[in-house]
Amino acid sequence: MLEVLEDTKLKKLKMVQHGFFTRLGGVSSGVFTSLNCSYASKDNPDDVRENRRLVTSYFGFSLDSLVTVKNMHSNQAVIVDKAWPEELKPMADAMVTNLPKIILGTDSADCPIILLADSQAKVIGLSHAGWRGAKGGIIESTIEKMLSLGADPFHIIAAISPCIGQNSYEVGYEFYQQFLDEDLNNQRYFKEAKKMKHFFFDLIGFVKGRLFKLNIKTVSSEVAFDTCLDEKRFFSCRRSTQKGESFFGGHFSCIFME
Repeated sequence: MLEVLEDTKLKKLKMVQHGFFTRLGGVSSGVFTSLNCSYASKDNPDDVRENRRLVTSYFGFSLDSLVTVKNMHSNQAVIVDKAWPEELKPMADAMVTNLPKIILGTDSADCPIILLADSQAKVIGLSHAGWRGAKGGIIESTIEKMLSLGADPFHIIAAISPCIGQNSYEVGYEFYQQFLDEDLNNQRYFKEAKKMKHFFFDLIGFVKGRLFKLNIKTVSSEVAFDTCLDEKRFFSCRRSTQKGESFFGGHFSCIFME
């Protein structure tokens, strides 16, 4: 059975539906068990397609209603003015639309996915905000595209997906220093680890900080469980690397307007 997490603030919005799916309830096997929705993994593509079909059918839609992009940890956001097939998806890390019945979706395996909605302007967005994209401006690009469609930052609600937690995200000094080189205030997102010149990075806090700077007043992380710690429910790149596994899957996040 599929397990779907919902953010209570997004759930209150009329005409907007969303879901943060765990890895439970799909057809994949092995390290990809079971709702692996990542075509970039080494899983059987037919199984991935069936898992994505299970996601869209959960909402009563066909797979043709799903729109994705090829994530590349960039600051590129695109406006979706019509659904495109999987094989023609553009390279980007965020999508926004004002069209109903188009499901914006993406897989992830530690990176935060931000679902955004302005129900008054009838504009939604999805942003894949790993550390490179978040630092490079993907959140700003997403909000800019939403505003171009008539959204108001004061009306936008942002909800962050399950992703890697700070206590699981140990980084080296060079990683730490590049954030300080950008802004000394970024030091608040790090705490020292036991290993010399290593730190734990608060990626969720960093993402929230970027959103607040853009005047997004409602930012929720109530379902941002640590993907690295919960192997039963979530895929995790870092956990797979720590275990010496060559491959890992991706769980799914999506949003649409009725």
